Amino acid sequence: MDHTTMESPIGTIRISGDRDGITEVTFVDEVVTEEGRISETLAEVVTQLKEYFSGKRTDFDLKLNPNGTKFQKKVWKSLQNVKFGKTRTYLEVANELGDSKVIRASASANGKNPIAIIIPCHRIIGSDGSLTGYAG
Repeated sequence: MDHTTMESPIGTIRISGDRDGITEVTFVDEVVTEEGRISETLAEVVTQLKEYFSGKRTDFDLKLNPNGTKFQKKVWKSLQNVKFGKTRTYLEVANELGDSKVIRASASANGKNPIAIIIPCHRIIGSDGSLTGYAG
């Protein structure tokens, strides 16, 4: 597993992954200096995130491999359908999964998203338009 950190306009980001894909993009409080050469896979993530933050990119083309349950992965896959500049409510996500009763479970999965920004959990809002439950 390879790791690196990068500075962004919204804080320090830690990125982890291997040849099977990116497993983590999270915000960290402390910068950890990485020694050695950054892997090709992680270098591409850094490049795409920099393009995103500079306004040159609105979607990502990366191999993702988040760790989670089958249900969480289903939710995270659904989140990837929310395009740049758009939002969806937690209820809309639950309905897309086929059952409005899974709204709490899908909201919980949204909150456990290990790949921030790239899997756009930040685009999911409360039915009243609020940022309900968003930890980032």
